[in-house]
Amino acid sequence: MRAMTARAADELTIEFAGEAFTVEPDAVFTVGREGDLAIDDNLFLHRHFLTIENIDGLWLLSNVGSRLSATVTDAGGRVQAWLAPGARLPLVFAATAVIFSAGPTTYELTINVSEPAFRETQTFGDDDGLSTIGDVPLTHSQRVMILALAEPVIRREGTGMSELPTSAQAAERLGWTLTRFNRKLDNVCDKLDRIGVPGLRGGVSSYATNRRVRLVEHAIAARLVTRDDLPLLDQERNASLEED
Repeated sequence: MRAMTARAADELTIEFAGEAFTVEPDAVFTVGREGDLAIDDNLFLHRHFLTIENIDGLWLLSNVGSRLSATVTDAGGRVQAWLAPGARLPLVFAATAVIFSAGPTTYELTINVSEPAFRETQTFGDDDGLSTIGDVPLTHSQRVMILALAEPVIRREGTGMSELPTSAQAAERLGWTLTRFNRKLDNVCDKLDRIGVPGLRGGVSSYATNRRVRLVEHAIAARLVTRDDLPLLDQERNASLEED
């Protein structure tokens, strides 16, 4: 697969960790531990996880793995889908973010289509900066709990990979006890589960690590927390230390 050059009208480009790749319409691009985009030597990651190909003029993203899922969202965070093993989605936006986790590591890549099937429409009325999928009421403590987990991903410049903190590390970042942190984590996961966010609750595969990384995937994709929220972390830690 060649590095990015001048983009043709029917080409697609992928950006990851400061690199860009062009996918030709007659090629199948593979993402995983091996393939056209070999993103990491992470044994939790499938050798072949995602494929991108053009079928009858439409770009398709497929999950060819057996265990991992990916969160797929448009650049504005207004539309979000969970791409489970065996699932396939059309890439209809000009820019699509793909976020997924393997073990404790979260990855993000951006797919750009020069001739997208979907064109953004103008919106009217009041704009409070909240997207539909991101419009979830969170208390201050719930928001900073998510921030503590998502901080490495948010601080990262551009797409790439980030190692998520453990619950104990995130609790220490906030100046909280681990018991308090886990209670807030339970509350947020329950709240999001009730509105239909998958992967946060239930089932024998819902280990603590899986729940944390799935929460971060959703929070980043849905813009529940952003870079502008990061000062809240130091404010919360200072307030907690003063209480002690």
